[in-house]
Amino acid sequence: MAGGTVSNSTYTSSAQPGTKTGYLIPFILVTSLFFLWGLAYGLLDVLNKHFQEVLSITTKRSTLLQGAYFGAYFIMALPAGMFMKKFGYKKGIIMGLLLYATGAFMFYPAARALNFDFFLLSLFVLACGLACLETAANPYVTVLGAKETSEQRLNLSQCFNGLGSFLGPVIGGALFFGGDNKNDLTSVQLTYIAIGVIVLLIAAFFYRTTLPEIKEEEVEGEEVMKDERPLFAHKHFVGGVIAQFFYVAAQVGVGALFINYATEYWHGTSNEKGAYLLSAGMVLFLVGRFVGTALMRKIAPNKLLAVYAFVNVFLCAFVMTGNGAPAVYALIAVFFFMSIMFPTIFALGVKDLGKHTKEGASYQVMSIVGGASVPYLMGLVTEWQSTAISYGIPMICFMVVFYYGWRGYRRT
Repeated sequence: MAGGTVSNSTYTSSAQPGTKTGYLIPFILVTSLFFLWGLAYGLLDVLNKHFQEVLSITTKRSTLLQGAYFGAYFIMALPAGMFMKKFGYKKGIIMGLLLYATGAFMFYPAARALNFDFFLLSLFVLACGLACLETAANPYVTVLGAKETSEQRLNLSQCFNGLGSFLGPVIGGALFFGGDNKNDLTSVQLTYIAIGVIVLLIAAFFYRTTLPEIKEEEVEGEEVMKDERPLFAHKHFVGGVIAQFFYVAAQVGVGALFINYATEYWHGTSNEKGAYLLSAGMVLFLVGRFVGTALMRKIAPNKLLAVYAFVNVFLCAFVMTGNGAPAVYALIAVFFFMSIMFPTIFALGVKDLGKHTKEGASYQVMSIVGGASVPYLMGLVTEWQSTAISYGIPMICFMVVFYYGWRGYRRT
């Protein structure tokens, strides 16, 4: 990966890509960031339902939260990549953490004003910080070791993203829907103030910590670096961006209306129970990451990706039936088979891009904007037909992911 010297506290690594000695501590530190944006995402779907009730907004309007969150990725990914190309990973990570904290603190005045549009702005700023973190951390992890095991390494780091995604609904369900504050936004204020303080402390820790800047030629090899083709001539990269767009669209859509689905089709399910069912899905998501990382030692990543996507097509078809508790269980199972998709598509898409790796990573993160559109479309279908029928949209998205794992991943 390209990147000049950031400061005296950031150096160009001379450790070999396949060794553990030079990269272990940076790997652990950067992996901690995956937990932070997993937590932010895990809280998002709970906020969706909470705002519907406290602010008296429609399901369709509440999905604008996903629009603000994932729209920020689309807008911020390329500027973040350009910033890191000039100043290095370390400053990019610190900038991301500061934006994350700023957005979290903005939740306090937004809650006092009971203004949904203010919440959208706060979430947009927070997500701009997450876009910086993802633009840095995902490609950085893929090059912190041997190229042959990049998919395994990124899936391992993403396990901690799954942990944050699991804890988000647990925290949100207990604080937002339980206790004396379930009918106001006091718990939202306190939760995001606490998050902002923690993120600032982590930013200070990164500021005082040395991170290696890795040269592309250390990782990619001479033959790859000699490839003079433009970025978009790499078909596996273009396919990866498209597949990532549809995968994130599916993931966000599945989670955004999960609580709505559970309360509608499983008789007697409360909002709080729906949030805990969502967290059960996140547990499967987390377990799936560890299982998937282990399976990739025996099964090619693209094949595992195709199999998981194929299974989710059928699970979504069953969810569309609205068949009570069994359909809710099927929806929960979808999370397990989504688990490996983002990191696997990412690693397959940026492999062998040579000097274009950092730019390619920015476009991969940019494609996360898929998550901004599908929840709103699902909201429209819900109003037109039903929540169950709206899950046909994620089903179509998983078909695209299946094709990428089957044929689209191939490099030329």
